[in-house]
Formats: sequence, C-alpha cells, structure tokens
Amino acid sequence: MSEAVLAPAPLRAAALRRAPHRLADPAFWLFAVLIALLVLLVANPVVRLVWDSFHTADGAWSLQSYATALGNARNLQALLNSLALGAAVTVLTLAMGVPLALAVSRSNMPARGLAHLSVLAAFVMPNFLGAIAWILLAGPNAGWLNRLWIELTGVDKGPFNIFSFWGLAFVIALYTYPLVYVFTKAALDLVSTELEDAAAIHGAGKFQTMVRVTLPLALPSIVGASILIFLEAIALYGTPALIAIPARINLATTQLVSFFQYPLQVEQAAAFSMPILLLTIVMLMLQRRLLARRGFVSVSGKGGERRPLDIGPWRWVLLAYASLIGLLSVVMPLVILVMASLSKAWGRGLASGNLTLGNYTTIFFEQVTVRNAIVNTLVYSIATALICVVMGICIAYATQRRVTPFPAVVQGLALAPVAVPGLIMAIGLYAAYAGPPFSLYGTGMLIVVAFTTRFLPIAVTACAAAVRSLNPELEEAVRVLGGGRVTVLAKVVLPLLKKTLVGVFILVFVICTKELSTAVFLTGPASRVVSVLTLDLSEQGNYETLAAMGVVLVVITTLVVAAGMRVAGRDFMLRRGG
Repeated sequence: MSEAVLAPAPLRAAALRRAPHRLADPAFWLFAVLIALLVLLVANPVVRLVWDSFHTADGAWSLQSYATALGNARNLQALLNSLALGAAVTVLTLAMGVPLALAVSRSNMPARGLAHLSVLAAFVMPNFLGAIAWILLAGPNAGWLNRLWIELTGVDKGPFNIFSFWGLAFVIALYTYPLVYVFTKAALDLVSTELEDAAAIHGAGKFQTMVRVTLPLALPSIVGASILIFLEAIALYGTPALIAIPARINLATTQLVSFFQYPLQVEQAAAFSMPILLLTIVMLMLQRRLLARRGFVSVSGKGGERRPLDIGPWRWVLLAYASLIGLLSVVMPLVILVMASLSKAWGRGLASGNLTLGNYTTIFFEQVTVRNAIVNTLVYSIATALICVVMGICIAYATQRRVTPFPAVVQGLALAPVAVPGLIMAIGLYAAYAGPPFSLYGTGMLIVVAFTTRFLPIAVTACAAAVRSLNPELEEAVRVLGGGRVTVLAKVVLPLLKKTLVGVFILVFVICTKELSTAVFLTGPASRVVSVLTLDLSEQGNYETLAAMGVVLVVITTLVVAAGMRVAGRDFMLRRGG
C-alpha cells in the first residue's frame, strides 16, 4: 500500500519541474506589460482629465472650473448648438444611409456593387478635405456652383452658402452616413426573404412589406448607428473649424479650443468637457443595450433564403438617389480638389493660362512644412497601426482565452476610449503627458500615443471576434507538446488570423490619416500632420497648395485601401468596431 501511495510522488515532482514557474513564463510578462500600457494609455489620461476638472492650476480642490466653464452663457449656447447639430446630422445621415442600405441589400437596383464602392469611397475621404472641397464648391461668393448658377441665370447672387448651420450639417453628414449604411446593411443581410414572402401572402404590398416587416427588423441597428452618428457629430472638430468658425456658429468643440489660447486654461477645458463625456457614456450604454437585443433580426437563421426584391420602376429612382449621394460625397469634391490643385488661382477656374503643376512641385520640393506634414502623417499612421495590431491581438487573445486575471476588466479598459470623444481624449493626454515628467508635448511620440489610445478599441474588437472564431483545440495541441502561450500566439493564432490582422492594420492606418480632433492640441512645429496643416493653410487662403496636398493624401490612401481589399476583402474598411 505504501508503494502505491508513494509511487506517484516522483511523477508529480517531475511534472512540477517541467512546469515553469509563473514568473518565469514569458506570457506572464508579455501580458503584464500590456496591462501596464493600457493603464498608461487609457486610465491615466482619463483620470487626469477628471482630476484637473476638480482642481485649480496649483492643485487645490475646487469647483471653480465648473462654475466658470458652465456658468458662461456663451459656453452653454455652444453646448446647445452642438446638440442641435448632432440631431440635424443624424436626420440627414439616416436619409442618406438607410435608403442606400435597402437598395444594396434588399432590392434589384442596378449597379449595387458600384453604389457600395461609393460608400467605401465616402468613408475613405477625410472630413476636412470634404469640407475644403465644399467651401470651393458652395462658398457664398467665389464657390464654383454659385458662379455657374449666376452665369446660367444672370442673377447677382448664387443660392448656395456652405457657411451656415445646414451647410455644416450637410457636409458632416456626407462623410458620416457610411456608418448608418454599414449597420443597416449588416442587419438587412440577415433578414430572410421568407419573412417578406409571408407578408406578401397575407396581402401586403412591396412598400408595406418594407415598412412593416423589413425595416422594423433592422431598427435596433439603425437606432444604434444613429446614436454613434450623433456622438461623432457633437465631438467633431475639423469640419466645424473650417465652416462653423467663419459662419460664427459657436460649438462645443470650437469652444474647447478657446481654452487652449493664451492664457492656457486646461482645468476649465476639462470641466467643460465633462457634460459631453457623460452624455457620450450614457448614450453608448443605451446603444449597447439596443444592439444586445438585436438577436431577433435573424429570425430564420443563416439558412434562410435571401434574394433581391423586385421593386419595379422604383429601382431607377433608387439608382438616381444613390448616384446623387455618390456625386455629392465623392465625385464633385474630388473633381474640385483636382481642378484646384492644377490651378494657379482656383477662383479663375479652367481659364487659359491658369493650369499648372506648380502646386505639386511646391509641396514635394519647395515647401518643407507640407512635405514634412505628409511624411509625419504616413509615419505616425504606420506606427499606430502596427502598435494597435500587436496590442489588439495580444489583448484579444489574453481576454478571450482568459490568460490574464480579470479578463473582463482588461477588455473594458481596452475598449474604454470608445466612450471618450477624440477632442476630450486629447485634453486628457495633454494634461497627462505634456508636462514633466514625460514632457512629450509637440513630439511625434505623443501623436502616436494619442492615435493608439483613440483607435485601439477598433483593433481589439476585430481581433476578439477573430479569436472567438478559432477552435481552441489547435492551441491545446501545441500546449500538450510543451509550447507556451507565446508559442501558441506566434505559431498558431497569428498565421490563422493573418487576413484579419492585415485588414485591421489598413483600417487603423486610413483612419489615422483622417484624424484631426485628437491631433489638434498635441502637435508642434516638427510633428504637424496633414489634418492640422489643413487648418493653417485654409486660414491663409492657400487652397491651391492645400488641394494638391489633399489629392496626394487621397491617392496614397486609395492605394493602401486597394491593397487591403485584395488581401482582406472589399468590406474590411466598413467593419468598424465600437
């Protein structure tokens, strides 16, 4: 009996010797470093933002910042104007995105693939470049559409004025409606045609079926997208800076910038941002609850038949509408930017002697500031995309496979920046890292830190979904053969998810090239990016150089997206996490 009891002991000892101590496991240190980075990237700036809002510049506890920031009638009006703008943009994006999603997903409209690509192009187009293009098109005096109208009708004044509340809402909507389109189309793609056939059997017409059956099934996704659009509109800075400021429309984001003029008022900026931050958190919680209940969308499961609905002559109406949106959001802005970039003076149009390639020569060989801004944008975007991919897959694997303690807390920390608008996150990052001991203000490192913090949730969300789709048996086989977690990650997970990781890299890269709100407070003379330089050039009225710079950026981005479509599929750009 004693031999039977003691026999397993050597085996247990050998097993203990083979099993590495937790502190000797490389995976332990890898994921510990990741958690420390998350605290620095996310928790530190947010905590510092809240802390500063309740303290004076010398560190004393006080509510004076709230009294000053929120007790000012101009500041309160700015908040109300932003809420009105958010509502207006949401209505316009619904009018654009929902019919397009219905047309592409459920109808027999011709050229549905081309319509889908036009939405992709609108998503790739930076908001600030779209705003510049529409200033050239619909400026009240020199805008080309107004000048064309005057020439055709002989009147003294054109009808278009982009420097207005609805002009601002229109431009923002043109480049945010892809979000509504994506959410709606994803929901509609899950609706089985059998449900619509059942409605038809009971006497419902095509329009009635669409209104009473198809759209209600997609309603949670549409409402969820509307919430995201509303939040993006009230937190956007680039387009308001280009259109709202000249139009004398005071908004929360433009008012926040005023706190960073001399004398610097970081504490008041933090206090003024708190209502926007709280509203964002509440509405994102509402959006999450709505989307959590969308399981009824796919009533008949993935096996249900889906075929386009024959809508008769209405398919040509939808095609005309889709063409109009593509014309307004992509074709006209790109044409005007190219024409302005080839002009000596954009206001003279295609007049004889006005064409030149000098603007491109200027940005590549003469203006160091512009060339450096393009290089900075590419370098920071590539660095951010690489960091987000590495951190995203590691965090996703650690949380989905429960490698770290408290995986839900780690994942929540990684996704938390979704609830912090870019401009407000920039204030927190400024407060946390601009001064000692880090002293990163004006450096490229701070821009990469800001971009990584802002867009890490996109990488984590995409990678988590991909890890969940993997069968853990492959990983267990490696563990049985003696491989550690790092080996599993390098030899199994990364090769299997290569396509997803490439898609995430390109998606983050493209979004970084468009980002302005996070960068506006943090760049210095040596770290300026294209989005920030756009504001400087527009204030100088240098639209020709600005247009050439924008065309170069769009060409580079388009080439990257085309490469991404070959590797990761044509829809990867429209799969946004959050």
